[in-house]
Amino acid sequence: MSRVINPNAPGKERNRLKRATALALRELMVESEPTPKAKDLVAFIVLALEGITETVDVTTNAWEKRDYWIKADRFRRDWEWAARLGAVLRKAVLVQDWDKITEICVQVFQKVGDEKISQNHRMGTPWSGAWKELNQS
Repeated sequence: MSRVINPNAPGKERNRLKRATALALRELMVESEPTPKAKDLVAFIVLALEGITETVDVTTNAWEKRDYWIKADRFRRDWEWAARLGAVLRKAVLVQDWDKITEICVQVFQKVGDEKISQNHRMGTPWSGAWKELNQS
């Protein structure tokens, strides 16, 4: 029997979400006021940060099963910003505190802003409908 390879590995998903978050933040910088598009963008950033946190947990759980405790702890510490900023941003988005949202988005951009995204990317607009999804969860 051959090895089964999972094409949807947590690392791939984490990188995809990080790139999509960087793209959403760049789109958000263009918005000057809280339009429906801006709400979708911010809601998507919240959901993406929560998704990144889930992938970190999947990765570290696998390492802990193999007794790589130090590696798992270091990895969690490196990605702890996603859980922390995601939780704070969720609260700010739900009450629509745009000053706080701006402050947190700047912090998130410091973490993901170095992502290289070409003009011809194939990500589309993953934030479409994110506001509705956030309010339903």
